[in-house]
Amino acid sequence: MIAWKNLSELASFEKVKECKKVCLKEVMSGENGAERVKNYCVPMAGGLAYNFAAKAVDDDILAALAALAKEAQLNEKYEALYNGEMINTGEKRLVLHQLTRGQQGNAVVADGVDKRAFYVEQQEKIAAFAEKVHSGEIANEKGEKFTQAVQIGIGGSDLGPRAMYIALENWAKKTGHFKMEAKFISNVDPDDAAGVLNGVDAAHAVFILVSKSGTTLETLTNESFVKDALTKAGLDPSKHMIAVTSETSPLAKSADYLAAFFMDDYIGGRYSSTSAVGGAVLSLAFGSDVFAEFLDGAAEADATAKETDICKNPSMLDALIGVYERNVLGYPATAVLPYSQALSRFPAHLQQLDMESNGKSVNRYGEPVDYPTGPVIFGEPGTNGQHSFYQLLHQGTNIVPLQFVGFRKSQLGTDVVIQGSTSQQKLGANVAAQIVAFACGKDDEDRNKYFDGGRPSSIIIGEQLTPKSLGALLAHFENKVMFQGFLWNLNSFDQEGVQLGKVLAKRVLAHETDGALAVYSELLGI
Repeated sequence: MIAWKNLSELASFEKVKECKKVCLKEVMSGENGAERVKNYCVPMAGGLAYNFAAKAVDDDILAALAALAKEAQLNEKYEALYNGEMINTGEKRLVLHQLTRGQQGNAVVADGVDKRAFYVEQQEKIAAFAEKVHSGEIANEKGEKFTQAVQIGIGGSDLGPRAMYIALENWAKKTGHFKMEAKFISNVDPDDAAGVLNGVDAAHAVFILVSKSGTTLETLTNESFVKDALTKAGLDPSKHMIAVTSETSPLAKSADYLAAFFMDDYIGGRYSSTSAVGGAVLSLAFGSDVFAEFLDGAAEADATAKETDICKNPSMLDALIGVYERNVLGYPATAVLPYSQALSRFPAHLQQLDMESNGKSVNRYGEPVDYPTGPVIFGEPGTNGQHSFYQLLHQGTNIVPLQFVGFRKSQLGTDVVIQGSTSQQKLGANVAAQIVAFACGKDDEDRNKYFDGGRPSSIIIGEQLTPKSLGALLAHFENKVMFQGFLWNLNSFDQEGVQLGKVLAKRVLAHETDGALAVYSELLGI
C-alpha cells in the first residue's frame, strides 16, 4: 500500500543528512576526477547518457539516496500514476501525459474511454490532416497550398511546442523533413500577434488555436486579433484555422474551424508537448513520422523510469541528487545550460515544467511543509551564457547547481577549421572546461582571480540532437520533476498559483477595483 508522507517524516532522509559531505574540489582533481567521470555515468534513452561525476555525491550518499527512494516508494508511485490512479489530488484528476507516447502498464479507462486508444486516435487524425495539408488536398480558398503554420496558445500550449519546434527546425531542413515553417503567438501584448502576422503570408497560413477549456483569455484575445487581420485581408478565418481543445469545450464542434483535435483534463499544459498540443504543429511542420520518432524517444525514457536501481534510472537519480542539493546542501536554484543553439528555448520550457509543478508550499493534502521545495530554474544556451551570468555562477556568494546538455555532433554538419579546431570542437571544449572549472576552481593570490570551486554540475551527453533524443530529453525532465514532487509529497500536477492574478485581471477589465488595484489600473491607462 502506498503511503504519502512528507520528506521530513522519512527516516531514510535523516540518514541522508547524516552522510559525510563530499569535497567536490578534491574528488574531481587529478586521477580521482578522471575515474569519477568514467564511472559516474548512467545510460539514458535516445542514445543519451547522464554523467553526474561533478556532483557532490559519493557511493555512501548514493546508497542513502537509494534507501530514500525505496522508503518514499518512488517506483510504486510512478506505477500508480501510469496505471491511472488519481495522482492529481488538487483537481481530482488522473495524470496521463505518458499515455500519449506509450502504454507503460495496465489499460487506463476514464470516463468510459480507453485513454491510450483515444490519444492514438487523435495522433492518427492529426497525421491524416497534416498529410492532406502537405499534399494540397486541404488548401486555402483558392486551392493553393498552405506553407506556414501559426500556433496560438500560452503557457504549456506555447513553451513546450515552441521549444521542440526550434530544436528540430534546422535538423528537418538538413534532412529533408521540413514541410512548413511554424510561428507562435502567445503574449496578449498586441505587439506579439502583430509582429508575427507581419512576417506571415496569411493567405497561405493555417492557424492552430490551442485552448483546453476554450476560455483562456489571452488565447481567445489573440484568436480574435488574428481573425480580424484575416477578415481585413479578405480571407475567411474558418478556412484558415484549426482547434486543439477538449471535446467539451465550445471550440470542439464549431464551424469556425477546419478541424478540431482533442486533448483532455488528464494532461496538464506543461506536460502536453507529446499530445495534440505539440502533435498538430510538429506534424504540420515536419511530418507525422518525425513526431512519431519524438514520441518513441519519450516512451523509451518513460520505460527507464520504471527501473528500481537508481543507477539504471537516470530521471530518478537526477531527482534524488536535486533533492539532496535543495534540502541538505541548501542550494536555492538550478541553471539549465544547453550547449546547443537548437535548445535555445528549452530552459524556458523547463522553467515552467519545474516551477509550475513543484513551486508549492503545501503538500498534496493542503498542509504546509517544513522544508524547501522546487528550486528557481533559469538558463541560456552556451556559450552565450558564459558571457552573461556565469560570473555569478563561478564567483558569486550563492552556489547554483548546473545542468549541462551537450552533443558530440552538430545538427547541420556545416563547420570550419579555425586555429586548428572546428566550431563544434570549440563548443565541446567549452563544456568540458566549464564543468572542471566549476568543480575544481583555481588558486590565486589575487582574490579577484581566485575561484573557490566546489560548484556542482551534471551533464547529459548525446551523439546528436534528433527527434528521438529530443523526446528522451523531454521525458527525462518530466519524470525528474515527477519524482521530486513525490519526494516532497507535493501535487505536481495542478497550478493554483497562476489563478489569483487572472481573477484580479478580470476585475480590472470590468472596472471593479479599489485600493492599490484601482491606482495601478489608472497608471496603466485601463
